[in-house]
Amino acid sequence: MTLSPDETLIFTLWGIAINATIFYTWVVMALLVVVSMLITRNLRPDVPPNRWRITLEVIVQGIQGQIAEVAPGPSRYLLYYAGTLFLFVAVSNLLLVVPGFEPPTASLSTTTALALSVLIAVPLFGITSRGLGGYLKTYVEPSFIMLPFNIISEFSRGISLAIRLYGNIMSGAVIAAILLGVAPFFFPVVMDVLGLLTGMIQAYIFAILATVYIASATAPSPSQPQKELP
Repeated sequence: MTLSPDETLIFTLWGIAINATIFYTWVVMALLVVVSMLITRNLRPDVPPNRWRITLEVIVQGIQGQIAEVAPGPSRYLLYYAGTLFLFVAVSNLLLVVPGFEPPTASLSTTTALALSVLIAVPLFGITSRGLGGYLKTYVEPSFIMLPFNIISEFSRGISLAIRLYGNIMSGAVIAAILLGVAPFFFPVVMDVLGLLTGMIQAYIFAILATVYIASATAPSPSQPQKELP
């Protein structure tokens, strides 16, 4: 039993070891791109929507509704960013039921990369909304004494995002392996159902926390006018 997909070597490409984390990340990305292209290839008003297009529209509208509750106001790029995070983490976790698939979200390197993207996205959205001076001013609010604490808080958010997602997915896989060894004829179905439920919850938590962090960086300040996000 391996604790991380990083330990599983799939193949070697030009002398570079491709482990399960990298390989299955490519699989998830390719799956999302291909499915999205197939569903939206006839996206025209005169073409009646099929059930797959309706399903995709329900998912997008659901993500848009959750973002609107946390970050009011139009924000097309926030929908793109948070929606992509949610779909990638959700599909990675849902494919856990496929025999042989190792979710890349069970690797600390994947969750750290996702958390780093949030750390980069927060100041980008903040600067777009408030301007560079207005965003940097948030680090000295309510007083200059809070500067080191606000910086530490910013980095602790990224660390908590990475550890939370990695810990939940990795521990779930370990517990499933232990239970399958104890009762292999009973626990597979139960663990599959729990894995699907836990995977969706973790994807929702990760995406909604990223949205909350971005919303806090773009929230209007009494002394600083806010620009609407595109």
